[in-house]
Amino acid sequence: MKKITFRRHKRRRVPSLNTTATADISFMLLVFFLVTTSIDSDKGLNRVLPAIPEEETQQTMDVSERNVLRITIDSDDKLSCEDERVTPKELQERIVTFISTTEMDKHVLSLQVSRNTSYDAYFAMQNAIVAAYHKVREGYARKQFGLPLEQLSQEQRDSVMAHCPQRISEEEPKE
Repeated sequence: MKKITFRRHKRRRVPSLNTTATADISFMLLVFFLVTTSIDSDKGLNRVLPAIPEEETQQTMDVSERNVLRITIDSDDKLSCEDERVTPKELQERIVTFISTTEMDKHVLSLQVSRNTSYDAYFAMQNAIVAAYHKVREGYARKQFGLPLEQLSQEQRDSVMAHCPQRISEEEPKE
């Protein structure tokens, strides 16, 4: 009888992989992508704020109720003008009509915005206001001087701005 012997297989070792440079390469790739990636710029309003007054005084003025246009945005980003829902484009047209039908230096836009309003809704409202004032001023410049606002001299431009000043009153945000 023949004796059967089984051979034991030697365990094969898995060769090790040198990963010393992996962290360095990963870091270099991270830096490369951070440097070469363009980041979207933040949105903002193109406004020049008035200089801080020397003394703290608040201007109070008597304004007729018919010379005030009330604009509100609620917490659901619903834009309203005189308690009627409007789109930013409709708001722009309403402001143009309002400014044109009231005395230019007596009108006031009264803004009331909820604290929960999104920035996009607020910027859309502000852009509609800026576009409306630009449209009114452009029309006045063409009527008065026969030129677009951009082609006027600084003195003429100041005259147009004085004729149609931006009169905006922002109320405290409501909850």
